[in-house]
Amino acid sequence: MSERHYSTWPLLSGEAELIDPEELKSWIVHEDEDVLVIDKPGWIVCHPSKNGPWSSLVGACRELTGLETLHLVARLDRETSGLVLIAKRPASARRLQMAFQERRVEKTYLAIMAGEMTEPVLVNQPLAKDLESEVAARVTVRKSRSAQKARTHFEPLVSGGGYTLVRVKPETGRKHQIRAHAFWLGHPIAGDKIYGPDDTLFLEFITEGWTPRLAAALPMRRQALHAGSLVFENGPSFRLPLAWDMEQFAREVMGVDTTPYTQTAEVKKTAENYGFSS
Repeated sequence: MSERHYSTWPLLSGEAELIDPEELKSWIVHEDEDVLVIDKPGWIVCHPSKNGPWSSLVGACRELTGLETLHLVARLDRETSGLVLIAKRPASARRLQMAFQERRVEKTYLAIMAGEMTEPVLVNQPLAKDLESEVAARVTVRKSRSAQKARTHFEPLVSGGGYTLVRVKPETGRKHQIRAHAFWLGHPIAGDKIYGPDDTLFLEFITEGWTPRLAAALPMRRQALHAGSLVFENGPSFRLPLAWDMEQFAREVMGVDTTPYTQTAEVKKTAENYGFSS
């Protein structure tokens, strides 16, 4: 994967690359009898798809483990890279899901956002379906009966080339929360097809794939958002370095070294030591 360039990321609508079994093994951050923690590339969908088991993370993990049922506890959008948490047992899934519901897990992301940000900001704005967009999945900041409370902390780390590397901590877990709040701030995430310069780019992408119009409008082929750490209260923590394509973009476009601002991967004890087991 490292020989690829961020400008040629394999995002082809309807033609997603199949996961290589050996490559999948290299994505495993932690595994025991209860859980799988995966470092997901941005081109992989989490949920099973019609293109067979090796076209999605859950499907591939089922094939790898030989387990018929896996429980996706902490998922990511297709174009978001980073930590995904999968439980192997129903009891482990319940305990992990409860930890997230009770906000006993701190999730931290790294994002490359358009513009130069200088001060930390807390966005405390409700999110609801965007009734003016042609993209059915899009949400927006607005007040309505259906709106959900959403809070996101943005902490700028380093800027350059018209972009800022930002540490992001969502307090709530709403659909597209980070991306919608970043757009509302006026600093959309680089490469975001829905919350970027024109949401019709997303509609064009899903029907035609990567086109010259998308290449002209977006600096990256995927949204520059990376789930970098999961820290459980009185439990384990999992941390990843910045995704390689985002690191390349930061070096080549922003002209910055991201090493001082990102955390390295850590190997932790087995999950059973922290009460994940049944």
